[in-house]
Amino acid sequence: MNSLRQQNELSLVSGDEAVAMAAIDCGVALGTGYPGTPSTEILETFAALGGRAQWSPNEKVALEVAIGVAFAGARALVTMKHVGLNVAADPLFTVASTRLDGALVVVSADDPGMASSQNEQDNRRYALSAGVPMLEPSDSQEAYEFMVRAVEISERWHVPVLLRMTTRVCHSKTVVQRGTVKVAPPGETHFEHDLPSRVMIPAYARPAHPRLRKKLAEMAAWNDEDGPNQLIAGSTKLGIITSGVSFHHVREVAPEASVLKLGMTYPLPAELMRSFAESVERCIVIEEGDPYLVEGARAACIAVEGKPESFRFGELNCARVRRILDGDCTPEPKRVAGKTPSFCPGCPHRSVYTALKNLDCIVPGDIGCYSLGALPPFETMDTMICMGASIGVGLGLRYTLPPAEAKRVVSVIGDSTFVHSGITGLIEMIYNPPESGHVVVILDNGTTAMTGLQEHPGTGRTLAHAKTGKVVFEDLAHTLGIHSVAVIDPILNFEKFQETIQECLNKPELSVVIARRNCLLANRSIREYERGNDQPID
Repeated sequence: MNSLRQQNELSLVSGDEAVAMAAIDCGVALGTGYPGTPSTEILETFAALGGRAQWSPNEKVALEVAIGVAFAGARALVTMKHVGLNVAADPLFTVASTRLDGALVVVSADDPGMASSQNEQDNRRYALSAGVPMLEPSDSQEAYEFMVRAVEISERWHVPVLLRMTTRVCHSKTVVQRGTVKVAPPGETHFEHDLPSRVMIPAYARPAHPRLRKKLAEMAAWNDEDGPNQLIAGSTKLGIITSGVSFHHVREVAPEASVLKLGMTYPLPAELMRSFAESVERCIVIEEGDPYLVEGARAACIAVEGKPESFRFGELNCARVRRILDGDCTPEPKRVAGKTPSFCPGCPHRSVYTALKNLDCIVPGDIGCYSLGALPPFETMDTMICMGASIGVGLGLRYTLPPAEAKRVVSVIGDSTFVHSGITGLIEMIYNPPESGHVVVILDNGTTAMTGLQEHPGTGRTLAHAKTGKVVFEDLAHTLGIHSVAVIDPILNFEKFQETIQECLNKPELSVVIARRNCLLANRSIREYERGNDQPID
């Protein structure tokens, strides 16, 4: 990390680290987010460099906190993976129409090819739908520079900016030089009363929408003239419009081609794209994911070729780009299967799934390392949709299935996921209880294991592992009115754990069983954090 602290020195860093460096150099007052691969390292690096960073219960809360920072005239950074933006979409769509006094940069780390995700959505659609300007870096240097530019654009037009990254840009390391793009120092924080610009009741929201569209038109004109786009002259026979990491594949595969690399991909620089397309005999768009740029170009009546539908899925690479340029639509070689992932030896989740399998349960599951329960040898997780869905899906099954099946349904959710999106499901369970009752198992392993052992409100430690307030799950369940609550170590007391699950299934009431045992990978660190945090909170 020492090399990251030196201004103007060359550093070999990932895109995530580069964003954090830029946030430090821009004077970002607060970084918020929820851990999710491939975005997690941004806030961790920002904190290591001296920035103020904190994990929020979920992405919606993280964005709302950052909005308050920007309303106060300071600079804020919010980080999340692509599916996290679904959770944060509610405030995102509305804050776009407000007036910010500071800067608000929202990082969406997309995952083409689903290296560690449950879907392959293309979040460029969010920029278009919400009316939020969007930048797309292609490497670590641009991740640094575009973060700075995002702050500048946000403060110039008083709007949030979406910084859309992908797994390859987030985690690949390239050389970065800091200080290549300058931004004015942050101003003094102050709250200015401005109800028409910040209170989105219909009377104020109606005129706010035309104001937003006017800003977007101004940004489109600016993007055409001075946006962070790059034109590389080459052969007039072939022109390629591209963005993000695809640019590097294009340059390697077709070094002779003329290339228009778009850095700001919403609003699109339509006139720049038009003049480029008219300057070459063949103009093709190379982009990962959805045909977002193709559709944008064609909507502006710009004649471009797109890629075949088969290349919509997964990441692009040089071989795939070459096939697109050659018009090769023959079936691609099947992906070589890797080693099936499995639980760590001694993982407490093994005991939980062993018990659920022994009891022949129907198990709606959730997002986390315990999702591996769907794989051999357990094959005991029956559904997995999104963060927190296990409880709601389980209730739906309980409402609908025949009694003999309904009483076998057990919702399984991790500790961090429960805080993220499971609490409202628990409230639904209390408000609309199934006749057969329901059983929720919270897998409390003391960390956010899947994304790298981060803290969450249920651990009682901050992002920097300092002591803070703690959500105690059993106390919360009791407070909400659930009487049947048990806390069991599923390894030390396996027999009791299985017997408790069976007892809960046999009685028509609501039950919460907390399987509590620290993750083996985090256990040593947790003990060290606890020893260092023995001082009471002021």
